[in-house]
Amino acid sequence: MGRAAVFDVDGTLVDTNHLHVVTWWEAFRQAGHRVPTHAIHRAIGLGSTDLIAHLLGDDRDPDQDAELSAAHKALYGQYFDRLPAFQDAGRLLRRLDRDGWTVVLATSAGGAELSALRRAIDADEAITDTASADDVDQGKPAPEPVEHALELAGVPPEQAVFVGDTVWDMRAGSRAGVRCVGVLCGGIPRADLEGAGATEIYDDPADLLASLADSPLA
Repeated sequence: MGRAAVFDVDGTLVDTNHLHVVTWWEAFRQAGHRVPTHAIHRAIGLGSTDLIAHLLGDDRDPDQDAELSAAHKALYGQYFDRLPAFQDAGRLLRRLDRDGWTVVLATSAGGAELSALRRAIDADEAITDTASADDVDQGKPAPEPVEHALELAGVPPEQAVFVGDTVWDMRAGSRAGVRCVGVLCGGIPRADLEGAGATEIYDDPADLLASLADSPLA
């Protein structure tokens, strides 16, 4: 039976979380909302609509959601040609592919944003498929993105490992019945990742690659 290595992208393979924080902050500011950056950081990893609802609450004007999302998309899009992958992110995926893992991305990004992220990682030959925001009805922390990734890989949950950087990743993976590995490079504290379901935690892709022989991805 095969085995799947499922990866979140933003904050896990590509160093984009703080770019998202700044561009969401500006989108909120332009719309007249004062949202602290630390709160935005904690919400990164949610899909746009869920992030807005999480930060502004149920008493917001939902008709403004699309405008906020479009503003963030336009602001963040300015960085598409220079998104920085974390050290050894591409090497990690290529190594797992050589070791017989089916590598699938599970991300809230889609369209041009996902294409820019994949260019940054520069390991398309190792990536079998992608479960993107375009493919699911509910994003993380719902299990659907991870479950869809498993369907694409053709493996059951017990034959997969999910790597992510946020509590939303860990909750989604745990609800999908997959073993979850956390990385700290997205800026979320170790205790928060452990509390959300991470069984092992590494600093970043380079640390995971260097520790691969003793990791859940051995």
